[in-house]
Amino acid sequence: MENQSIVVTATAFFDACETGQGWAVCSAYCTPNATFSAQAEPLAEITTLAGYTDWMKGIGALFSEMRYEVKSFAVDDKRQNVAAYGVFYAKHTEEGGPVPPTGKSMSTDYVYVMDFAGDKIAHMTKIWNSGLAFKELGWS
Repeated sequence: MENQSIVVTATAFFDACETGQGWAVCSAYCTPNATFSAQAEPLAEITTLAGYTDWMKGIGALFSEMRYEVKSFAVDDKRQNVAAYGVFYAKHTEEGGPVPPTGKSMSTDYVYVMDFAGDKIAHMTKIWNSGLAFKELGWS
């Protein structure tokens, strides 16, 4: 039987994170010291979920037409985690990134695997090919 409390929490966290609301909002869905990991170069130094959600808030300031589409949302009750597969869309139009605005658009696939402790996210892993995303934007 699917644990509805983690589904509700994961859904709310996912939306808050992907719309750039940062840790101030995302923290309500996480343990205070929630950790983060990713095998993507721009995220290599980020080890906390607070750091990642604030990174997403900063990244959001670089884009117009930023949105996401959920492709799959799966709950693993035995392991107490939720995997969310999405596509992130954005156009680089604002100053402040690694290069001046390129006007280029990207669509990038990614997966969040959110591990729960009770009804809060204790760890999240992001699976993402940042190199392809940055190439589409003209950043590399």
